[in-house]
Amino acid sequence: MRMNEAPDNVRLIGGEMLLWSDLSSVGGVTDWRGAALELLRRLLPEGGRVLLVGPHAQGLVDEVVARAGTVAVLLRSYPDACALGERHPGLEVFCGRLEVLDADEPYDLVLALDGLLRTHSAEAPAAAWNESLEALADLVAPGGRMVLGVHNDLGVDRFIEARPAGRECADDQWAPHGFDPGYPGGPAALDLGLESAGLSVQRCYSAYPDRQSPRSLLSREALGFELPEALTFALSAGEGDRMLVADPLRLSRQVFRHGLGEALAPLWLAVASRPPRAADTALAVALPLGLIEEGQALYELTAGGTRRLPGGEERPIPAGRVVEEILVEACAREDVRTVRELLSALAAWLESDGRTDPAAWSAATDSLVYDGRRFAAVNPPASPATSPDPRVALCRILWRFAVRLVAAGHHHPWPWPLEADELTLTLCGMAERPCDPGDLDRARKLDAELGRPAEVAEHAPTYRDLLGARDRLADQLTAALARIARLETKLSYRERELVRAKAKLRRTQRKATAYRRTLGYRLSRRLARPRRVARRVIRLLSG
Repeated sequence: MRMNEAPDNVRLIGGEMLLWSDLSSVGGVTDWRGAALELLRRLLPEGGRVLLVGPHAQGLVDEVVARAGTVAVLLRSYPDACALGERHPGLEVFCGRLEVLDADEPYDLVLALDGLLRTHSAEAPAAAWNESLEALADLVAPGGRMVLGVHNDLGVDRFIEARPAGRECADDQWAPHGFDPGYPGGPAALDLGLESAGLSVQRCYSAYPDRQSPRSLLSREALGFELPEALTFALSAGEGDRMLVADPLRLSRQVFRHGLGEALAPLWLAVASRPPRAADTALAVALPLGLIEEGQALYELTAGGTRRLPGGEERPIPAGRVVEEILVEACAREDVRTVRELLSALAAWLESDGRTDPAAWSAATDSLVYDGRRFAAVNPPASPATSPDPRVALCRILWRFAVRLVAAGHHHPWPWPLEADELTLTLCGMAERPCDPGDLDRARKLDAELGRPAEVAEHAPTYRDLLGARDRLADQLTAALARIARLETKLSYRERELVRAKAKLRRTQRKATAYRRTLGYRLSRRLARPRRVARRVIRLLSG
């Protein structure tokens, strides 16, 4: 069945949605970038058949089409299918429900990174998750693989976002989510569902920091160990304009600290395979332990550390705590001594090692770890062309920290009206490296030169931080009102004492006036006058 408006490579298989677009819905499409693309490059078979199920980002589709031999796509949205068919004329596009797709032959690789929730149609009752998984697994050829994304209903992003992308009552939720008993509630349930569908799990990844824009994939084997803070700190750096309930950094750190990195991952990405036939052998693929994207750089997690892709050397992950977390904790405790000692040590490190280590100039408090003896940079960005003044480099690091501290609404021991610039100058003074506004301007230029400038309004305070700030201000206001009440009581007492003193003074003055009017007082004054005159004459004659 074809329609006149549809391109020649678009086939309507039943259950297509003619007026609906998943690309413009509230949930949007998961923005898979470097980490997922690197994983797919290792899985794509040379000259094999590949099937994309559900909506995917345009960059991911273009990458698969450019590298794979034969590619087909299944979409439920008719406008999306037509747009994709026009962009890739050589692509076979199926438009309709997953359950009615009847492929001529199975595929060597089936990609469903968006999951199975958007393979249903409003034209028919939604199938259970297990039924959709079986239909998807039937499309995998013997020896082939499948990559399936599954959203975690109890992911850490659900505790962070005040308005999650998949919130209830959206236009694309005509079949309410959360009532399917077969939907996996954890990694173990996901493994069991894949095994029931005739697939074996090769590796299961946990995607961070959120389901909308995953930047890191960590395998189950990697999360089985205690990951260093230098690695887990960057997993909470979400992007976009979002309303937050809690601090992503603080909550994500607690998740990894308690060993719940896989159970509370925002999204799981499972790589499963179908056993090959007896006469065939499956192509072995070296799956990475983890892939971490930081800015424009992509790093692979190895058994001994990390290495930058492509072709980078393996580097061990430095031990110690992230400098920013140490400073935030010290500010929360109002431990000014710890802040002063740490900043002084940081300034000394920049002046000594900064001349030989270019990474020191481009580091920041969120990319530096400190083990109590030395600092180490964790995957720093590109270094500047020329080595700056150590004082300017320190001013830049502290300015970035001040911006993040003020923007996040964290407590600190300095007056609250201080802006980020004034707080930066205060921190430079505590490091015994005083700076002036001119140094601050040069620090901003250096930060812009490095390509990742800090913005004053980069992160809005979270809802919990706002509540904490409100409670803290309420306590301070209560204490100030109590002090005002005590001062008013003391002032009222002093005013009453002053009124009594004035009344006593008036009574004394009246008594003195009455005494001056008595006969004895006037006689004593008259008798005392000749003696004073005689005393003056004697002094003149004797002098």
